[in-house]
Amino acid sequence: MKRYRPHILVVIALAVVLSTGWHGALRNALTDLRFAWQSRSATGNVVVVAIDAPSIDQIGVWPWPRRLHADLLHRLEAAGAQDVAFDIDFSSPSDPASDEAFLKALREVGGSTILPSFKQPTPNGGAAHINRPLKPFGNQSWPAVVNVAVESDGLVRRYPVGEKLGDAQIPSMAVVLAGQDVNRRPAFLIDFSIRAASIPIVSYADVLRGSAAALDRLRDKKVIVGATALELGDRFSVPNGRIVAGPVLQALAAESVLQNRMLRWTSDAGMIAGLGVICLLMMYSWRRVAPGVRVAILVAAGAGIELGAVLVQEHWPLVIDTSLFHIAIVAYLTAIALDEIDFRSLLGRIAESRFHRIAMSLGDGLVCTDEHHRITVWNPGASAIFGYMPTEMIGRPFETLCAIPAEAGTKTFAIRDAARQALLVPGGAVVVEFEGRRKNGETFPVEASFSGWQGTEGFQYGAILRDISVRKREAERVRYLAEYDALTGLANRNTLHAGLSSLIAAAERRSSEVALLVLGLDGFQQINDMLGHSAGDLVLRAVAERLRVESDSRAVVARLGGDEFAIALDCAGEPVAAFAERIARAFETPLATGTRQHRVRISMGIAVYPDGGQNADDLLGNGHLALTKAKLTRRGGHVIFESAIRQELESRLTLESELALAADRGEFELFYQPQVRLIDGRLTGAEALIRWRHPVRGYVSPGEFMPIVNTSALSERIAGWVMETAARQARAWELSGNAVRVAVNLSPSQLQSGDLAHSVAELLGTTGLTPSLLEVEVTEDILLHDEVRVLDMFKRIQQLGVRILFDDFGTGYASLSYLKKFPLDGLKIDRSFVLDLLTDSDDAAIVGSTIGLSKQLGLTIVAEGIENRATADFLVSMGCEEGQGYFFGRPMPAEAFEKKFLTAGLEAVSAA
Repeated sequence: MKRYRPHILVVIALAVVLSTGWHGALRNALTDLRFAWQSRSATGNVVVVAIDAPSIDQIGVWPWPRRLHADLLHRLEAAGAQDVAFDIDFSSPSDPASDEAFLKALREVGGSTILPSFKQPTPNGGAAHINRPLKPFGNQSWPAVVNVAVESDGLVRRYPVGEKLGDAQIPSMAVVLAGQDVNRRPAFLIDFSIRAASIPIVSYADVLRGSAAALDRLRDKKVIVGATALELGDRFSVPNGRIVAGPVLQALAAESVLQNRMLRWTSDAGMIAGLGVICLLMMYSWRRVAPGVRVAILVAAGAGIELGAVLVQEHWPLVIDTSLFHIAIVAYLTAIALDEIDFRSLLGRIAESRFHRIAMSLGDGLVCTDEHHRITVWNPGASAIFGYMPTEMIGRPFETLCAIPAEAGTKTFAIRDAARQALLVPGGAVVVEFEGRRKNGETFPVEASFSGWQGTEGFQYGAILRDISVRKREAERVRYLAEYDALTGLANRNTLHAGLSSLIAAAERRSSEVALLVLGLDGFQQINDMLGHSAGDLVLRAVAERLRVESDSRAVVARLGGDEFAIALDCAGEPVAAFAERIARAFETPLATGTRQHRVRISMGIAVYPDGGQNADDLLGNGHLALTKAKLTRRGGHVIFESAIRQELESRLTLESELALAADRGEFELFYQPQVRLIDGRLTGAEALIRWRHPVRGYVSPGEFMPIVNTSALSERIAGWVMETAARQARAWELSGNAVRVAVNLSPSQLQSGDLAHSVAELLGTTGLTPSLLEVEVTEDILLHDEVRVLDMFKRIQQLGVRILFDDFGTGYASLSYLKKFPLDGLKIDRSFVLDLLTDSDDAAIVGSTIGLSKQLGLTIVAEGIENRATADFLVSMGCEEGQGYFFGRPMPAEAFEKKFLTAGLEAVSAA
């Protein structure tokens, strides 16, 4: 038994190794060493277009819009790339426009693009979820699997030829790129003797901007597009302590296929034969030769078989598994020196070696210290984070990595405290955050997971370190966007709501009031339309800054969206009306935005707690109602909410709905009021006036519904109908031999949208009406909108032969200046000056001066509101040419107008 004890020990060792799978680790280690001893260059036919750190700096935070991938595809096609594979997830939709751009690019390149599919484990441990490209993308591309298996030691060695996803066998990306078939072949070993550094890598940003040098490197090449930036996390540990990005791993696999280096293990028969030979040799020589000779034989046999394996692996795509052979040799050596070897120490060193390999392959920083907290292990991840090389840090205190607190009295982070906590926590690990310091002096937040254990050289501590500065910045950005407006920096609606609720709670305790001012910019849309949204953004920022300056520091100033702002404040100090007036006065000074200055008026709606609302939502809603009222009645001023406003606006909404139905049902009619020549009473024209024939209420006065029409979306539609109907009626009278000039009142909406001059020209062409028989009447409030554009439009209308009259003259603020600027054919004296003309000397003076000025300017005069003969005669004596009023005829339907004024052959008009 003693004679066979060494051989029994070898058999036991082999059995234990086979049962535990340890030989796999040795096999992998030997194969990795052969990769390290050999060195091959990539063919250069596979190029990685890298989503690297410079690309992220230039383009922005990942993920990017897919329109950029579309542009990249076009660039790659133009550069002459053979095949393009994306190692990017396309399984979920993004922005529809970007998705459509990418789909279009896939079609245009002819379906030669490879898109990835992969299995993704579910969090609850259920069946893996299969991520495929969106169906429109998949229809225009080749499918490929990008899954790789991570082995138990954390490394990737094998690469699948294909994988079954659902009912289909899908080839792997490298196999598709290399032009190979799946054919149900097993996975192969990637040849990691091919240097990853020899694979050409081109920056995504360089290709996107069309760099000639970058594009030249892509001609006739197979291209893999994917992430190599450290922060995107697509990284894999591979043999010999290297970490490669996912696209580089795919490129290495493709190179292995292209170079016929799809490595495969040899059969076990050779290894079993070798084991038999070494066992027979040892059994024969065990008692016949000295231990030293046996050791030499074993070492020579191990070296010889390994050298042979190296040569085979170098020249053929075969990997000879020598692990059990070496284990047998080690077992025999162990048996020889059983009394001299400390197995515990040996196993400890093996475990530490394995730990060291894993530590060196981690993407995170890993730092180990001895019991005195001096650094003993420093991996590449720690170098990438802190900037120190291992030689600079081994033996130095861990506190070297910690920043000194900027605030006095703040305690510096100490590893002793974290290590002590780790020993007390179940599981032996604790996660803390501290301020780290890089080699260049920069400080940044670090997340560290500390643990401790008993090692071969005493108690040791370890920490896995992560740079969480990006995560912190993103969290802060998300928090900021959740609470503040990105354009102006003011509080957003959510923050306003919270602040308003706090003010209400405080006011409730003190029995005081809280005011909410909802502010809207008057005419802001015109700035956007005329100058562009960038100029509008500058105005909004300037408005926000002025509101911030004018408001109390305790007030909450917010932007609600668009051109609406809000201010919430406690009314304990300044009265809310005085505060609103002060805000309005502040905007009397123009806003400076770059080289421009803008005059902006602010309309305000005010809701005051408790009368204007019992909570934040009520105040916001009622403040908006008050703002709507202010914009309708007091532009540039403020309106304080009261319950009547809600009733009024509800009535307005009801009336707007009825007006929309009236337009659909044709309930509007045009009445015509005669205009006569005062000197002899002959008919010269008629003014078209709209009437609403309500099915229940009968005729509704224009004064009741026209203010609603002029400020609603119906305005342009109804105004267009009025002009077209009046023109067709005038044409009908013209064809019957009665040249009656018809006057139409313009609506502001007709000038604010579209080209009125073009519309008038089309109407004249459609109806055939003589242009001089159409007359448009404008008021000063219309001329106030975009003066330059309106002036050009009126000149073009006048060139058509259409007459233009200034209506309600004398009731505005700048009428005389408009007489000089605008192309007018006449003006109408407002009835407010005509009604008391015989008894009011002031009215007589105003009318006389207006008539005299008009004659000097060559304008015709039409006086409104003539209700008796004496007034008509007085106007004739003052030189007025034309007039209209109840004395000559009330507004009436077209049929009544024809019967009274046209059938008699245009006889002189007399009083009814």
